[in-house]
Amino acid sequence: MLEVDKNTFEVEVLQAPCKVVVDFYGDGCVPCAALMPHVHEFAEKYGSDHLKFCALNTTKARRLAIGQKILGLPVIAVYENGVMIDSCVKDDATVENVENMIKKYV
Repeated sequence: MLEVDKNTFEVEVLQAPCKVVVDFYGDGCVPCAALMPHVHEFAEKYGSDHLKFCALNTTKARRLAIGQKILGLPVIAVYENGVMIDSCVKDDATVENVENMIKKYV
């Protein structure tokens, strides 16, 4: 699981040659903290040359998060060719929903 920030997001996510799963989380976000260990497990289980996993702390990259239309947390999103193609947001970001979304792109 690669931690990205406002300086590395474009290269690691938007310009990546594969699909990228991004865990958008924030400091003090309890649902984010509860979901994070599961996302790390999915990264180990499903991560490959075709599917990359990254995490972005939106507390430290507010403008970037707003630019990506991340308005509530947690958000687990899938990017391809620099575009968000799928996401699980807030109440939909359950462990089961996130894993099912990831499985579509494995």
